[in-house]
Amino acid sequence: MRNLPPLNALKAFEASGRHLNFRMAAEELGVTQGAVAQQVRTLESRLKVQLFDRHARGLTLTDEGRRFLPSLTQAFDLIAEASQDLVPGNQTATISATPSFATRWLVPRLGALTADLPDLQVRLDASNSLANFQTDGVDIAIRQGRPPFVGLDHDLLFGAELIAVCHPDLPNKDAPLSQPQDLQAHTLLQDAHGQWPLFLSSVFGDHVPSIKMTRFSQTSLTIDAALAGQGVALTNRAFVANDLENGRLIQPFEHKTVTQDAFYFVAPRRPRQPKIVASLRAWFLSQI
Repeated sequence: MRNLPPLNALKAFEASGRHLNFRMAAEELGVTQGAVAQQVRTLESRLKVQLFDRHARGLTLTDEGRRFLPSLTQAFDLIAEASQDLVPGNQTATISATPSFATRWLVPRLGALTADLPDLQVRLDASNSLANFQTDGVDIAIRQGRPPFVGLDHDLLFGAELIAVCHPDLPNKDAPLSQPQDLQAHTLLQDAHGQWPLFLSSVFGDHVPSIKMTRFSQTSLTIDAALAGQGVALTNRAFVANDLENGRLIQPFEHKTVTQDAFYFVAPRRPRQPKIVASLRAWFLSQI
């Protein structure tokens, strides 16, 4: 059995903590200012800690209050979302994707997704952590790797065709860049996947020269650096298609390399929302 403080006291503290004002919290909750203050005192007595320092012009959170407030706000947000999901006609899908896929591929297409599936509300979880479909409430995920994905259905979205890209002004800024061998005179922008050695080996064979590299934790950051003229990024063509089409980036030479780690749409074999998953699968595949 959960040993929880009174719900009204928790609501009074959470609202007061967001506003740092009992009067504004009372207006939000539809009660009197005195009632809010009393509920907060009740909670402090129950927890045996002081949550606010009271001042003539308002409130400040104590160290204990600052630790307590974010978790409580998150809990109320989750309750609100769960309640909203039960409203007839509301459909919410949680999509898990890496930050780079989300930033470079999915976010630019969110307008098309909401237009094509107008009854669907999307919650995007952009994280490098592998989503757990049982515990994280995720409906579908985009994963980079290779099958099989244990216990999951999968559909190929696009392969990992890696190309070198840079700002249009870079090739003649410091040194020529018209063939792969010219890379040794430029700075290479390396992401966490570390694929430059593979690319360079396909160019130079066993005698890869020492080339200056700047390292980033995410692919999207290497692309941003390339857009800023900081060097040459190695990335999936699908992530920079719009930039190449609009001239923000160029592919200075045709050489490319292909890895075995493609991008896949994955979902449980028995999804909790099968119709939504089917709609999302059809939409993602239509974009490829």
